[in-house]
Amino acid sequence: MNKLVVPGSKKALDNLKYEIAKELGITLGADQSSRLNGTVGGEMTRRLVELGQRYYCNTNREG
Repeated sequence: MNKLVVPGSKKALDNLKYEIAKELGITLGADQSSRLNGTVGGEMTRRLVELGQRYYCNTNREG
C-alpha cells in the first residue's frame, strides 16, 4: 500500500474515488471488472495532476 504524505488525506481520496465512480456510473467493488475500477483510478490521477498543476502555476507566478 502507498504511504500517504498528507495526514488525513485518505478520507478525501476515498470521497474523490466514489464521487468519480458515481459520475461515471460505475459501482466499485471486487465484482466489477478491473478495467472499470481502473477507469476510476485513472480519472483520479488525471484530476489530482490537474490540481497539482494549477497549484504550482498559482504559487510560482512571477511579478
